[in-house]
Amino acid sequence: MRQLTRRMAAEQWQFSRPHFNIDENGVGYAVYTAAYPGGKASLVAFAHDLPDELRSDRVIAEQWDTTFSLFNGEPTAEDIQRLQNNVPLQEAGRVSESELTLSRANRSVRLWEHVVDALSQGNQPNEQALHDVGYLMRTTAVYGSGKFGAADREQLKSDLSNPNTFKAPFSVEMLTVYLIRTFVRDLVNHAAFCKGRENAIELSPDLARGLGIGNSTGLGMAPFLINHPVLISNWISAKEEAIARVRSIEQVTDDDVKSVFILLKRMQLLTERWQSAHPIQQKKLAALTNDLDQVEQYLTQASVNTAFYWNELTNWCEQHLSTEGQECMASLMLEPYAEMIDGLSDCMDDPISSTLRIDGTQTIETTSELIKTSFGWATDINWASEKATARCWYVSEEKLEPRLGERYEEPINDYEQPLAPARDAVAALNAMQSWDNKKRVAEFLVVHPEHRRTVQRAQWSSMAPYGEIRDNTIDASMLPIDLLRAKLSFFGATRFDPRSDRWVRICLYPGAPYPEELNTDNADLWIYPDA
Repeated sequence: MRQLTRRMAAEQWQFSRPHFNIDENGVGYAVYTAAYPGGKASLVAFAHDLPDELRSDRVIAEQWDTTFSLFNGEPTAEDIQRLQNNVPLQEAGRVSESELTLSRANRSVRLWEHVVDALSQGNQPNEQALHDVGYLMRTTAVYGSGKFGAADREQLKSDLSNPNTFKAPFSVEMLTVYLIRTFVRDLVNHAAFCKGRENAIELSPDLARGLGIGNSTGLGMAPFLINHPVLISNWISAKEEAIARVRSIEQVTDDDVKSVFILLKRMQLLTERWQSAHPIQQKKLAALTNDLDQVEQYLTQASVNTAFYWNELTNWCEQHLSTEGQECMASLMLEPYAEMIDGLSDCMDDPISSTLRIDGTQTIETTSELIKTSFGWATDINWASEKATARCWYVSEEKLEPRLGERYEEPINDYEQPLAPARDAVAALNAMQSWDNKKRVAEFLVVHPEHRRTVQRAQWSSMAPYGEIRDNTIDASMLPIDLLRAKLSFFGATRFDPRSDRWVRICLYPGAPYPEELNTDNADLWIYPDA
């Protein structure tokens, strides 16, 4: 998200709202256009009158308060009519290669009604209520990369006049959410006006800016981390390189430390507003709160003249803080050094996976060593135990979405997806033991084609050292929410709130400037609340 807002500000994107045809019942459509160097993209938004009993966060829902598509260019009347016939249906409809994304969102009903009632009577809504929830609507999906007929990611590089605009992974999805947030603000103001007429006022800019877009994310996101090892490795590598560069700074300045201290105080405010009903997350939040207090004392007492100040701080964090606190400080200490690290964002896509093929000439010895590098730890697991293989990933017939079932309680074993790389790696190693190490791996795969995927992942690992999850993804104690958080953190999501061990709520863009106020001064650090 911050990569996108920085880019939009630096390139001076122009935003407009050519259509806002919403009636007094809140039904209709609107179009929001973003003009960037070399082209345009337009959010086509549809608002619906959804009965409360049909509102659901589950992916199996069939109706929503609002539905959206990001259109490549500026849509004609014919395009809008075509989209109106399909976008509200979501999976049941179809979009074309002219569309970049497909999405939908539901209201946070009580907060929405509170905001509309207050504004319609000429009052601003309760600020604490806005902080507690953080959003007026939450999406349940933002589909892209060719799903349901939308433009494939490769098409973005060939069809657009400026292919670098959306080079960063998930940039079209993040633009979609950014424009959805603007539409939601405008829609709630419109609803308040329709209800209060001359008494109504608009949501104040400060309160509106504090609101993001909620998101409900389930198991569909977890397999992505397993199926895209090169991409994920590139993400982690960029972060690790950024941290390494900052830790290598021999002499920091007072201004650098002061800026981190200021952001630490703002992070404490974000943590204070971060609410969760999940006991595991509550424990982590308590640890993070304590960690930030400790870091505040450290920064107050430590001498700025200490050589390799950030390296010393990192070492201290590893000794005294929880994982939550360590990760938070690893992020905070990067903030003063945009010129040093922002270029790493250009290294976060994956231009090679689609062209990689198994190297059949590689020896079995070399392949097995590569497998051991990534999965040597998995050889210590007792794979014959039911606990180690308790879970089973499969795809639901109804919604074609990933699911996680109990292998020994449900008849799903025959439908298992290849999402247990640790188990499969050990099986491949065991099969290789009876083979001559000097033979080519192609000969092994002719006899054991079931291990092709493991061999391919092993060969990829030489260029993707961070591509594998170092844990058993089918263990009885495995928490899918940890996988979800790993990916969501790179989006820039905040207020991670597990609702079970299999789905979470988050917030996107809280604090971000709206299109009409976006500039290079406010395009970056909005992620940290300042009031």
